[in-house]
Amino acid sequence: MTTTGEEHTTALGGPWWWARRRSAVLDVSLAVVSAVECAVEGYPFARDAGIPVAAGIVFGLLAGSVLVLRRRWPIAVVLVSIAITPAQMGFLMGIVGLYTLAASELPRRIIGSLAGMQLVGTLIVTFVRVRQDMVRGDLTLGDWFLPFAAITASLGLTAPPLLFGMYVGARRRLMESLRERADSLERELQLLAERAEERAEWARNEERTRIAREMHDVVAHRVSLMVVHAAALQAVARKDPEKAVKNAALVGDMGRQALTELREMLGVLRTGDGRATAARRDEVPLAAVGAAAAVAASRVAVDEGGGDGPGPCLSDLDVLVGQSAAAGMVVDLSVEGETRLYASDIEQTAFRVVQEALTNVHKHAAGAKTYVRLAHRVSEIAMQVENEPPPEVASESSARLPSGGNGLVGMRERVVALGGVFVSGPTDAGGFRVSAVIPAS
Repeated sequence: MTTTGEEHTTALGGPWWWARRRSAVLDVSLAVVSAVECAVEGYPFARDAGIPVAAGIVFGLLAGSVLVLRRRWPIAVVLVSIAITPAQMGFLMGIVGLYTLAASELPRRIIGSLAGMQLVGTLIVTFVRVRQDMVRGDLTLGDWFLPFAAITASLGLTAPPLLFGMYVGARRRLMESLRERADSLERELQLLAERAEERAEWARNEERTRIAREMHDVVAHRVSLMVVHAAALQAVARKDPEKAVKNAALVGDMGRQALTELREMLGVLRTGDGRATAARRDEVPLAAVGAAAAVAASRVAVDEGGGDGPGPCLSDLDVLVGQSAAAGMVVDLSVEGETRLYASDIEQTAFRVVQEALTNVHKHAAGAKTYVRLAHRVSEIAMQVENEPPPEVASESSARLPSGGNGLVGMRERVVALGGVFVSGPTDAGGFRVSAVIPAS
């Protein structure tokens, strides 16, 4: 990140206190001019004071050179200019010193006090000098000129540098404030961008999880039944040709349905949202893919149950249990409470839990008797799928379905997303139980 308004200057080291080289050159030049001015003015001062001329010139050089310290010690510069005002020298040092003092960060009371001292000092010195000139006859103007000259000279040497320095200081502070505000805004924008990127990454991960879960629901159940029927077909091919033909037809139908659903989802992955758009085809929104996967998953239950609803619902459980029974599983379905309609996401989640639990029984406990219980309660719906230990003969002749370990994870994610409770684990009898409770509203 680059700092707004950053000045790429080389800071001087050692005894130097200037931030930029040109500032040092300017101050040294002003100090040289001020020293020359004070040295020239030191000649008449030494003559009037009755001291050696060399001493007056050296004094002027030393006094004028103090201007080089104006950025480091502006108060000292103004005090020196006030001190040498009676000697009628240091006019440049007084003007520049007062300007630097007014533009600094010092308290206003200090600036006002020193400016007032310089104003009074200039006023008195000018008044005395003009009066002396009028007494000697160098000036023949009226008495009105004495206060006019004193006030005009003192204001002219004090007010302009004071006002200009205050303006420059205020403008400098304003620019510094704007620069700091811009830097702060830039840091905040960068922080917001980082947070937005984190949220986008989180959203992408969530969509990936959703796509994986929906594709698992679309494919796993059908393919599992296909493998079970294929194993049964292999077992009865020679003994019961008629049953073998029936199982082969079931396997073919399920395979075609699974391929159709996969083709639809892969088409979405290739084209984004499935429609011809002007956007690039290689940039596929994950949200569109997840939605398409959910739609394809919803068609599974519609095709299986012959329903006309928008997705799987609890009324299709009879068809789902019947498919498992046709594959050789002994399933006992019991429903408690008064059957009623729920929100579509609640019914879909309840259906998926039962569907995935039955699929797991096909995979891991082929031939085991299974109990499916559904309870309609006042404020919630509960479901439980429990299977007994599989018989040894069935275990040896099982289809040995592969498992990716994602079924239970997907069920838990669905139930927890609706604010429900999901529990799964082995039973004391050696079987396995899957339970879920989902709020009804």
